[in-house]
Amino acid sequence: MRDVERWAAFTHDPAGGNPAGVVVTDTQLDRDDMQRIAAEVGYSETAFLVPETPGRWWCRYFSPVAEVPFCGHATIASGVALATADPALERAVLSTSVGDVAVAIDRTGPAVRAELTSPAADVAQLDDADLDALLACFGWGRDALDPALPPAVGFGGAHHPVLALRNRATLAALDYDFDALRDLMVAKDWTTIQVVHREDPATFHARDPFPVGGVVEDPATGAAAAALGAYLRGRGELPPDGRFVVHQGVDMGRPSLLHVDAAGTGGIRVAGTAVPITEP
Repeated sequence: MRDVERWAAFTHDPAGGNPAGVVVTDTQLDRDDMQRIAAEVGYSETAFLVPETPGRWWCRYFSPVAEVPFCGHATIASGVALATADPALERAVLSTSVGDVAVAIDRTGPAVRAELTSPAADVAQLDDADLDALLACFGWGRDALDPALPPAVGFGGAHHPVLALRNRATLAALDYDFDALRDLMVAKDWTTIQVVHREDPATFHARDPFPVGGVVEDPATGAAAAALGAYLRGRGELPPDGRFVVHQGVDMGRPSLLHVDAAGTGGIRVAGTAVPITEP
């Protein structure tokens, strides 16, 4: 296997956050090789980077079973990994399959922090039949949903249906039919399901099933946080400064914290720290 850096994104603790592989090579690897390496690493995503010009890298993301168009936590991990290798780096641009993704580096805190700007973000209606099929996978009725935040599909580099629940306890007890949800997501080109509970306007709790990637659940999903930002902005539900935080991974023992800034127009900004994982 090529040398793989292992990072936990959106955390200060290697035992928390979402693990990501980062592979930097001089030339692009064959697609089959990238898929094989991602499967061997076994994390929800591994990012493969090749330097193109100063400050710019070609980048692709692979889950253990398929390429994904965009991955937020592997982007944050990649930004911190690149900044660790180059102490002078202040900004990186990743050339991904969904367009350029800018990553700003912040060294002012106790740990290096990276902030990605997603591709152009938007929100679309979730068809009633698709909602019924989605709820059936979780065993929920519509009464489980928060009526103030109706279901929709957010986009911030990949498509993520947003399901807001009335109760935090329902989120904590989340379970689903893996095969049925995977098949539905493949048919609809959904990457994860962003299931959330709103504690207050600036605080969300989230869980993200990811069966299309061969993973039961993601402990931190930057792309889904961007999709949530697009959803909230589109509905006029953002706090006055456009910023909120997402607590994810808590219910699976890998707590993560994602900082989202959806103010203005264009891409959604998602920020977090990352730390190396020394024990695979």
